[in-house]
Amino acid sequence: MKIKVGIIGGAGYTGGELIRLLINHPQVEICFINSSSNAGNNVSKVHADLVGETDLKFSSELNEDIDVLFLCVGHGDAKKFLEANNISDKIKIIDLSQDFRLSSGSSFKSPGTSNQKPVTRNFIYGLPELNRSAIQTANNIANPGCFATAIQLGLLPLANAGVLGDVYTTGITGSTGAGQSLSNTSHFSWRANNISAYKTLQHQHIHEIHQSLIQLQDNDGLHVHFVPWRGDFTRGIYVSSVVDTSLPLEEVKQIFKDYYKDAAFTFVSDTMIDLKQVVNTNKCLIHIEKQGNKIAIHSTIDNLLKGASGQALQNMNLIFNIEETTGLKLKANYF
Repeated sequence: MKIKVGIIGGAGYTGGELIRLLINHPQVEICFINSSSNAGNNVSKVHADLVGETDLKFSSELNEDIDVLFLCVGHGDAKKFLEANNISDKIKIIDLSQDFRLSSGSSFKSPGTSNQKPVTRNFIYGLPELNRSAIQTANNIANPGCFATAIQLGLLPLANAGVLGDVYTTGITGSTGAGQSLSNTSHFSWRANNISAYKTLQHQHIHEIHQSLIQLQDNDGLHVHFVPWRGDFTRGIYVSSVVDTSLPLEEVKQIFKDYYKDAAFTFVSDTMIDLKQVVNTNKCLIHIEKQGNKIAIHSTIDNLLKGASGQALQNMNLIFNIEETTGLKLKANYF
């Protein structure tokens, strides 16, 4: 029996990636893809690479005869959608926005109607390498941010071992991280042959990173100092985090390898890693170096897959007790 899926906001980058994955998932039936601005259009008209892959059309309608609903909408819009639509609590929700990632806003109570009681939804933070057991029994998932995923995967083992101090991290992301709407900093003529910093030390993902770290290492005084960069490539994230430690390098590596020994997509490499090893995959690769009492932890992911839609599908597999890698055995275009 197939899992019936609905998608809200299927015209953007994350929606497109999710459709590409789901139409090839052996245990999924896509029931509708909602996009009010594209209703009636073939999905392949918006996502041109899907010509010949699917005959699905965008719809402005909602159909509650589904098992799971993916919200591929902008930040703030997921909460608005749930406020405007009384979705049955029998339908599982996987939200790709930031609306329910923080514990202070991880629950939602619908207004209800005269014919329907209010529904309270509690969202689990959907980073499988942190909350796997909770995800498997969850009804609602708050999918992590892309930078947050890459940075956390480079830090969780140290927090779990109780040896993580203040973190200084830099990361560079491709232009798809800014979404599909054009802005002054996403035009090709500005982005090509250019690198720039933005949201220095105040990126919105810092809060969810901190929340996850103190979940493992109870130290509210732990700080993450993050400088994000815009890169002149389309997809992928590469992060380098520096922390102090007196532990030998081999011991640090073993801490990471032990933590990720059962992880489906996160791997510790003994050799330096490259962005192109993970682009178009759901992998995270990690490499660790040490000089003196400082270690540098490099981590890299595809921002649209492990940083968004791939991780959302990984969460769906866990919720429905499907083998975790189903539909996600993707290969990088290395050359």
